[in-house]
Amino acid sequence: MIPYPAVTVAQLEARVSARYLSLQERETIRDMVSSGSSMRAIAVALGRAPSTVSREIARNSNPVHGGYQPYAAQRAAVARRPRPKTRKFVESEPLRRYVQEKLLVRWSPEQISKTLIKEFPDDQEMRVAHETIYQSLYLQGRGGLRREITTALRTGRARRKTHRSTQKRTSRFVDPMIMISERPPEIEDRAVPGHWEGDLITGAFNRSAIATLVERASRYVMLVHISGEHSAEIVRDGLIATMGTLPEHLRGSLTWDQGVEMANHKSFSISTGMDVYFCDPASPWQRGSNENTNGLLRQYFPKSTDLSVYGPEDLERVAQELNGRPRKSLDWDTPAERLRDLLLAAK
Repeated sequence: MIPYPAVTVAQLEARVSARYLSLQERETIRDMVSSGSSMRAIAVALGRAPSTVSREIARNSNPVHGGYQPYAAQRAAVARRPRPKTRKFVESEPLRRYVQEKLLVRWSPEQISKTLIKEFPDDQEMRVAHETIYQSLYLQGRGGLRREITTALRTGRARRKTHRSTQKRTSRFVDPMIMISERPPEIEDRAVPGHWEGDLITGAFNRSAIATLVERASRYVMLVHISGEHSAEIVRDGLIATMGTLPEHLRGSLTWDQGVEMANHKSFSISTGMDVYFCDPASPWQRGSNENTNGLLRQYFPKSTDLSVYGPEDLERVAQELNGRPRKSLDWDTPAERLRDLLLAAK
């Protein structure tokens, strides 16, 4: 095996980007491979492409050491990420000299890249993508090209300019998301009741789920029974039915993460009259009350268990227990008492 450098526990457990498989996803892969699941079934459970799963297993399995091991795979992935990479312009003097000469006579990186193929059709060493040239010019101290050559670029810039604002994220849903940054201040400071935070907790192999809802002002908990798969349609219908049990003044808004289960957020809003606000990626603290509640719920619904065995009556019993606990954040009132006061105040 390749001798990767040691990595810390914090590095192993840190979620760098949703693009990369997490340790939890790798544990799911190990469990499903052990149970005989197909690549496609694993991909569906993770919400990933089958090719991603296939590549992961092929790349990180070791028959001598027990096949696919999630911690070994995570350790290798984390260690590979920052490893030093030798740049083409450092390795090849002829290529570096050619590119420098053409840049000095105002050729664009793309013109250089395409002409190299024509002039050196049989020399694979004389190949470089125009993006590599740009990176070598714009990244300080990397790539081997002289910094002063950047002045020969048509833009004359020594730093790259993005084509779109980083503040304008591309929506992952057909219907545009309303981001949490647009949520009104009265929701943020919990001054007005009726605003909820929501999420899914999932069971073994991501095959079962329970939707959790927490009212921000009272911390009142509602649990939504999800029968079968937790598709966007099923989650939407469950949330609409649950919110329909509340009086209108307690149906203000819902804050959720960017999970695919909320793809039908627009039809949910139309049915309930509630705006849906989406958290920024990898920002669970933006739903702090809900995250805290999900942690409490794991006392009743441990991870890696089948949540489909719990019916609506079971969920109601658990919700009542949580709502009957006094909370320090409520001056030792219970969520049930605070919600009762909200209901009486509206009469």
